Amino acid sequence: MPRKSPLIIGHRGAPGYRPEHSRSSYELAFALGVDAVEPDVVATKDGVLVIRHENEISGTTDVAQHPEFADRRTTKRIDGQSLTGWFTEDFTWDELSTLRVRERLPKIRTSSATFDDAQPILRLTELMRLISAASVEHGREIGMVLEVKHATYFASIGLDLAPLIERDLRAGGWATGDLPLVIECFESTVLTRLRRTGIAASFVYLIEASGKPFDLVAAEGRAAPDYASIVAPAGLDALVGQVDGISVDKRMLLQPDSTIVADAHVRGLRVFTWTCRPENRFLSAPFRAGGGKAAFGDYEGEWRTIAATGVDGVFVDHPDLGVAVFR
Repeated sequence: MPRKSPLIIGHRGAPGYRPEHSRSSYELAFALGVDAVEPDVVATKDGVLVIRHENEISGTTDVAQHPEFADRRTTKRIDGQSLTGWFTEDFTWDELSTLRVRERLPKIRTSSATFDDAQPILRLTELMRLISAASVEHGREIGMVLEVKHATYFASIGLDLAPLIERDLRAGGWATGDLPLVIECFESTVLTRLRRTGIAASFVYLIEASGKPFDLVAAEGRAAPDYASIVAPAGLDALVGQVDGISVDKRMLLQPDSTIVADAHVRGLRVFTWTCRPENRFLSAPFRAGGGKAAFGDYEGEWRTIAATGVDGVFVDHPDLGVAVFR
């Protein structure tokens, strides 16, 4: 049954205030009242799962200031896109542990950038312990929405993420259903594999506003379905029994004729949406205000429109604002 108010998910912690995926970002999210937090996982050369938005880390760490790693800078093709920088899979965990995290959007989030270079990268195992401890400290159950990044790519280089994720979840006590766990990905094939392991979790299919899932493109080429067809009624029919829900770009819910939430709910599927941010740069055009890209626009108006769709979960960068509007 849909919740009276949507699940409030701290997207990478509280990155409106602290560098994303840092310990302080997560700790602030816990304190500001989130129902769950969302880490992204990628892998190191030696099979350690680390919490980074992407495997390319030049924008979120101080790696460029480490001369000992200068020769690791390279160009790769990730999910069909050419990227140049430093990649987690070219480092051991011991090497990555020497880096410090940075604000990804320093021109938009100048205050958060003042916390640059002070905190190390987190491993998934460390974050799971932080969430469990925070649930006790704050006297409420706090969940984890684990996003699997670039599963097809990592498998192609010999770093299959599925068994690494299963390993860490079981070792950390997160595989038995005692703690609220959602696993999400833009690639359904890895969700299917993880579901078959018997991990007690909800499985959510991430949906872009355009394009096609890379795992299906890799397998089927031009015949691969696009994201739009996956959330059409026939596409949702095919998801029943395969996943527990979908998580869509908020722009898809803000279209006047959108029936995605209703169509999914009729089929017993939950719907999350990403990402609710208050700055003008991230708001849809009708809700922007003066003051430039970093200034807050009418985020409350946009978010109330999203809430009115009956959505089951929202990803927020500023948890306190999310709690105030959505709860």
